[in-house]
Amino acid sequence: MSTTAHETPSVAKESWFDSHDRRAIARLDEELARKREPRGRNWAIVLAAGEGSRLRRLTIDDTGASVPKQFCSLRSGPSLLHEALRRAESLAPRRRICAVVASQHARWWQDSLSSLPLANVLVQPENRGTALGILLALLHILERDDLARVLVLPSDHHVRNEPALSAAMEQAVARVRKEPAAIVLLGMTPEEPDAELGYIVPALGAADRFASVASFVEKPTSTEAGALIARGALWNSFIVAAHAPSLLGMIAHHEPALVERMRAAVKRSREKREPSAVADLYPSLPTIDFSREILQGREPLLRVLRVPACGWTDLGTVERVGKSLRADRGLAVAPAPLAGATLSLERQLAHFGRA
Repeated sequence: MSTTAHETPSVAKESWFDSHDRRAIARLDEELARKREPRGRNWAIVLAAGEGSRLRRLTIDDTGASVPKQFCSLRSGPSLLHEALRRAESLAPRRRICAVVASQHARWWQDSLSSLPLANVLVQPENRGTALGILLALLHILERDDLARVLVLPSDHHVRNEPALSAAMEQAVARVRKEPAAIVLLGMTPEEPDAELGYIVPALGAADRFASVASFVEKPTSTEAGALIARGALWNSFIVAAHAPSLLGMIAHHEPALVERMRAAVKRSREKREPSAVADLYPSLPTIDFSREILQGREPLLRVLRVPACGWTDLGTVERVGKSLRADRGLAVAPAPLAGATLSLERQLAHFGRA
């Protein structure tokens, strides 16, 4: 989505590297992020705090550091994080895009996220799982828009057909607008059985394209994956659309005390009474996976939208990187943004092993 004339702070931020007064820009960003938005607008949460440990043998840079895969590109274009930010911009302006990152990755995300308001970059002192990352973002968003519609986007995905995915995301958000209590998951039409992915099994006989969810299956065997696909199961993309209060309520159902502790810490931090309140809280928090521990068991509340095959992958394994590269051969490489990717997975794969 292009930045409009009403979004002058985001336009100003485009000239970040040309500015001689970064403190003034920081103040502008902080003021923008603290203002309340009109209620019920589209927001995006980009999750970018993961370590990408399964891909580690491909992501070692020249200094010997392991670069989380979201800061790498598949080929030589923008990083996966930049691809996710562009995806988010198809539904929300930059002032309503929040990125959740880890403090230990600052050297990689500081430039990558320089086009977002500073207060929209939510830094976790430790990665405590996707549920905590989503919770942190929801609480910040709800301070500014108590009826926000949110789209949760992982930052480690690659998609060959971006227009197909964008159309599905728009449909999911439109469903949430029409049905405020809906929590919509995007299920990708499988292109082959994959034992390393999670599956969403839609309810049998669902006539609506937004089917009820019967169950989740995590990492089945190859044989089981084939049988699931034959039954109409979909790859779980972990892309979720919902009203922010609905998602918060789902997390609170599982961890009510934790939600209240985090809410109080975010409030103290935003009001500057205790700036380190959130960071001080994190060491005592559990690690919670949103898909496994929050969504599973709550299937009656969920809907799944079948997304046509669009070349989606989460690049979770070396083998999947190789398959994506082979499938993408002949496609044009998107131009790299000002702050390009740290590593090209294609080059790393050519160096460390055959594609």
